[in-house]
Amino acid sequence: MRPAAAVALAALLAAPLTADDAVKPGDNLVTDGLPPIPQDLAEKVQRYTESRSAGLFDWHPTKRELLIGTRFGQTTQAHHVKFPGGARKQLTFFAEGVSGARFQPKGGKFFVFGRDVGGNERYQTYRFDLDTGAATLLTDGKSRNTVGVWSHAGDRLAYTSTRRTGRDNDLYVIDPADPKSDKMVAQLGVGWSVADWSPDDAKLLAVEYVSINESYLWLIDLKTGEKTALTPRKTGGEPVSYGGGTFSKDGKAVWTTSDKGSEFRRLVRIDLGSKGEQVFSADIPWDVEDVELSPDGKTVAFVTNEAGVGKLHLLDVESGKPKPTPALPPGSVSGLLWHPAGKDLAFHLSSAKHPRDVFSLDLASGKVERWTESETGGLDTSAFPEPELVTWKSFDGREISGFLYRPPAKFAGKRPVIVNIHGGPEGQSRPGYLGATNYYPNELGVAVIYPNIRGSSGYGKTFLKLDNGLKREDSYKDIAALLDWIKTRPDLDADRVMVTGGSYGGHMTLAVATYYPDRIRCAVDVVGISNLRSFLENTEPYRRDLRRAEYGDERDPAVREFMEKTAPVNNAEKITKPLFVVQGLNDPRVPASEADQMVSALKRRGTPVWYLAAKDEGHGFAKKKNAEVQAAATAAFVQKYLVGE
Repeated sequence: MRPAAAVALAALLAAPLTADDAVKPGDNLVTDGLPPIPQDLAEKVQRYTESRSAGLFDWHPTKRELLIGTRFGQTTQAHHVKFPGGARKQLTFFAEGVSGARFQPKGGKFFVFGRDVGGNERYQTYRFDLDTGAATLLTDGKSRNTVGVWSHAGDRLAYTSTRRTGRDNDLYVIDPADPKSDKMVAQLGVGWSVADWSPDDAKLLAVEYVSINESYLWLIDLKTGEKTALTPRKTGGEPVSYGGGTFSKDGKAVWTTSDKGSEFRRLVRIDLGSKGEQVFSADIPWDVEDVELSPDGKTVAFVTNEAGVGKLHLLDVESGKPKPTPALPPGSVSGLLWHPAGKDLAFHLSSAKHPRDVFSLDLASGKVERWTESETGGLDTSAFPEPELVTWKSFDGREISGFLYRPPAKFAGKRPVIVNIHGGPEGQSRPGYLGATNYYPNELGVAVIYPNIRGSSGYGKTFLKLDNGLKREDSYKDIAALLDWIKTRPDLDADRVMVTGGSYGGHMTLAVATYYPDRIRCAVDVVGISNLRSFLENTEPYRRDLRRAEYGDERDPAVREFMEKTAPVNNAEKITKPLFVVQGLNDPRVPASEADQMVSALKRRGTPVWYLAAKDEGHGFAKKKNAEVQAAATAAFVQKYLVGE
């Protein structure tokens, strides 16, 4: 028998609707093929969309107070929190979301922040004056800009901008108190970013990102713009990936991460004189991330990515040995930030039972305090199950892993399954709070699996490269192996499987729907790539070469032939199961043309296809009102094609 909730929902969808009974999408939304969505269903799903999270922006430079990002209206805005557990006072009230806010380091009279328009990711930087509430544009209003990094003196901000060519990330420096002081220091190129200022503010540490497997560190002289390679290119052999960095207190070294001579990124210190690298985490067989040096230069805090779970570590700089780390609440750690006074370390913590929130650790006393407690729409999350780490063997004998979220015990028998594939492709599904997705296990009894197929980060650089270029189909086979594994589970229903994903996960969704249509019931593609060739030709210029490093160069005849042969849009006749496509029309990463050509191809063949697009969104729906419609429509699709009989 089906659970009562599923029966009731099926009845809702089957009943004839009046205009007042159905969800009314706003004029900003484009719908094609969607049936009327019952208002009652939308209200049930909405509880699961009401959860918030808190993002750590910055410490106040002189007070023990925080600047955070959270959403109380439609978008994420900057908020001020004066003490742990204190009220979140909203400071910005823009229609578009705020990102990357950072206090002016001396006095904190203002902060700078980034903001785009409609998800186009052409971020502009603004100064927000706390006394007046006025926001002043600091960049050109057209190009893509990063918020940047403050100098130690607090009088300059170093950032990158594409304004010269629309493609290259050049280095600029500005005094945000005087917008006219903005000037370009050095012409750089694709994939460059600013990491840190030297202690004397004379040099910058910059990162040249080529691919996830290859990046380099550079020193840039602020007076001359001269670039000096700190980690020169190798003429042969394995490329090395360096992960940002920070100067030592005396300015004679740089702390960073590197996979040189290792499968994983390790914590290293590079001497600026000899260029020698000293490794400090050789005994940890996982990637090191989020490296932060304390203001007094005596302690390095860093996080290791252990099978997707972020673990905090502390290192004594003088001895080079680990420091004891106090016990933290259960969850995954990310986003480290020291208070300028050096006593407190702030970080994010998330788990299956609560969204991402901001905590701090008093290094002297070991006291851990929670600064925010984000709401979960009134849901009792204490009963939400912890994800189970599962593994299966793929076609070549390689072990693939993922996280399984099982529905509550009240749902008996074999349960339908949603396979949710992450983007990237170099991303990683990590255990945490599912947000609106919690609706499926908790209300419909649907199990959700988040696989980390080959090409995912976190499992070593060899694993990371296994899907590159002409090896792309091997990642599809990892999902086929997962479908085989589902058959072996007595609690999972291999005859009721839906595949979904966003961005590259959307491409994987379309590929699985093409390669294995008889093994799934339906699919939901969110901002997905339907043809790697057309995607590379139409994505923004500042991204194109970075993506070619992963997918291959579409200008190469052999690569182009492979892309056309395997493109889901060119194999649309093989997609025989219903598909739901969601797209932001301002998406700079995966252009809307990728969705349009897929929908058109399926409509010509008569395959059931729903299409939902937003005129004011980019790479996914960020605005609350749009996310609510997407969640309700997806729930209706899941009920009709996956759960329904």
